[in-house]
Amino acid sequence: MKLVDEYRDPSRARKLADAIARTMTRPWTLMEVCGGQTHTILRHGVDQLLPAGLELLHGPGCPVCVTPLEMIDRAHAIASRDDVVFCSFGDMLRVPGSHGDLLKLKSEGRDIRVLYSPLDAVKIAEANPDRQVVFFAVGFETTAPANAMAASVAKRREVTNFSLLVSHVLVPPSLTYILQAPDNRVQAFLGPGHVCTVMGTQEYEAISARYRVPIVVSGFEPVDLLEGVLAAVRQLERGEARVDNQYARVVRREGNTAARALLEEVFEVCDRPWRGIGILPKSGLRLSYEYRSFDADLRFDQGDGGRSVEPSVCISGQILRGTKKPTDCPAFGTACTAATPLGATMVSSEGACAAYFRYRPRRAS
Repeated sequence: MKLVDEYRDPSRARKLADAIARTMTRPWTLMEVCGGQTHTILRHGVDQLLPAGLELLHGPGCPVCVTPLEMIDRAHAIASRDDVVFCSFGDMLRVPGSHGDLLKLKSEGRDIRVLYSPLDAVKIAEANPDRQVVFFAVGFETTAPANAMAASVAKRREVTNFSLLVSHVLVPPSLTYILQAPDNRVQAFLGPGHVCTVMGTQEYEAISARYRVPIVVSGFEPVDLLEGVLAAVRQLERGEARVDNQYARVVRREGNTAARALLEEVFEVCDRPWRGIGILPKSGLRLSYEYRSFDADLRFDQGDGGRSVEPSVCISGQILRGTKKPTDCPAFGTACTAATPLGATMVSSEGACAAYFRYRPRRAS
């Protein structure tokens, strides 16, 4: 707890906020990439410590939120089969599909299980050789190594009734997309600490250099984020653009080489659709040829599931792109609440709408 307390020290946070104010000579707009960072900012009031003229936008780094509706509907179709045990992390069960969520399917008697590790799904498959066991593999580079390990173990043990429904996405292409957008206002990024724990910081250097944008890889406590903001503002004020690593106690430039090697063995880069963004080239992972037999998308012929339709009032896509904030949504806090979510950004524990609803609720008039 000593380490945690150190990075939540109020006096240290105030000193950093004062240093940011002294450094700024003009307004700046920054984006924190990771949803975990967004929740810290809202929970601890980090944004309220910042000087006027410094705006924080919330980025697309919520793994549940960016999973496209089409993939949610695909998961529902597979989970509805009588021969399937469908496994997932808990957040995914409440994400609305076109015709309800996985939790509703579970209440109707479908065998849907919440797991803490995809390796548990491999064990379930071994214990139930007459059932098909599918794990919903979503998220960024942070969760991909555990799913890669599950596929590797299943292959080594010859567990033929296990598969992965893969919807992994990669952070760097999303930053490039944001920077290229005509309505982009982001001038610097607070980079995703957990992703960089796996992948390192090298792949962000080309983005920083090409677009002349500071990227400061930051941790998840208030002091982490304020140190990241200060480093970004100093670069902006000096006209600099490079990758800084505020999270050096965890992140190395080369990342976790063993995890990266496993990802390269099990997955390959592919085009991938993102909720609210569309298809981004080379922005996702799919199972490599050697592991294609564990691909649930290929194993199950789902036919034409019909058109996936987002609620028209939901602006999750704009929130993920950083062009809108949750309080800009007409349904926020009224038609869309934690109990009755219309979009993934209200469901996920890392979603921006969920953070605002919990820590900055707007009272219905």
